[in-house]
Amino acid sequence: MRFQSGFSRVFQAALAAACLFLLLAQPIAAHAWGNEGHRLINRLAVTTLPADVPAFLRSPEAVAEIEYLGPEPDRWRSPGEPELSASQAPEHFIDLEPADALGPLPRRRLDFEAKVFAAGQRPEKIGLQPWEATEIWQRLKAALREYRRLAADHQDTRPVEQAALFYAGWLGHYAGDAAQPLHTSIQYNGWVGPNPNGYTTEHKIHWQFEGPFVAANLHEPEVRAQMTPAAAIQGDVFDQYVAYLRHSQTLVEKVYQLEKAGGFTGAGSPESRAFTAVRLAAGASMLRDMIYTAWTESAKPVADPYAPK
Repeated sequence: MRFQSGFSRVFQAALAAACLFLLLAQPIAAHAWGNEGHRLINRLAVTTLPADVPAFLRSPEAVAEIEYLGPEPDRWRSPGEPELSASQAPEHFIDLEPADALGPLPRRRLDFEAKVFAAGQRPEKIGLQPWEATEIWQRLKAALREYRRLAADHQDTRPVEQAALFYAGWLGHYAGDAAQPLHTSIQYNGWVGPNPNGYTTEHKIHWQFEGPFVAANLHEPEVRAQMTPAAAIQGDVFDQYVAYLRHSQTLVEKVYQLEKAGGFTGAGSPESRAFTAVRLAAGASMLRDMIYTAWTESAKPVADPYAPK
C-alpha cells in the first residue's frame, strides 16, 4: 500500500506537470502577430527612423533591444504571473463597437473606465488599447526631453537612453497590435451575431492569421516595401492613434473573407500575403512615426511641475 500511495503521488505530480506544459504550449489568441511579427514590426520601425533622431536610438544595440522588446508584453501574459496577466490583458485590444456605443472616446483612461462602469459594464471586456499606447508614448517623450536636458548640461545620458529604448520597444507592441484588425472588434476570434456570409465561427482565426501564417510567409523585404515615408504625426497623437485603430477596424471583414478562401492556410494566397504585409507595414510605420514625433515634441518646453507656485 505504501508503494501504491507513493506511485500515485508521483503519477499525479507527473500528470500535473504534463498538463501545465500543454497549457503553456498553447498559443494565446490575443497575442497579435506572434513573436515573429512583433519583432519584425519593431525592427523595421527603428531601422527606418529619420537621420535627425539621436544616434543612440538607431545604433545596432538599439535595433537589437527594440526588436527584442516587440513581444515583451505578451511575455507578461503567463499563468505564472496571474495578477499581471489579468491587469494588462485589456491593453492589447479595444472592441470599438461597444466602446463607441458609450459615446466619444475620452482622452483619459480613467474617464473612459468611469463611463464604462456607469453603463454597468467592465473595461476589461471592452479593452484599453489607445490609452495604453498613448501613455507609453508620453513616457517616451518625457524620457527624450530628459535626454535633451542632460545632453545640454553635458551630463551622463546613458541611463535615460536605456529608459527611452525600453519605452520605444514597449510602445511597439501596442502599435503593432492596433494594426491587426481583429484587435479592434468584437469579431476578434470567430464571427458572432448574424452571419449571412458564412464566416468562420471557430475560435481559430485570430491565431491562425497572426501566428503561424505570418511566421511562415512574411519576410522583411515585402513588408518594408509597403511602409509609408517617415513623418512626424500631425495634430493630436491620441486622435490620430484612434483614427489608426478605426482604419484597422474597417478591415475586419476582409480578414474573414480571406480566411474563408483559405488565405491563411499553408502559403495562403498572393492576396492574403499582400494584405498581411500591408498590415505589418502599417504597424511598423506607426511605431516609427510615434518615436519620431516623441523626439520632435520633446524639444518643446513644458512647465516645471515642481516649481513654486
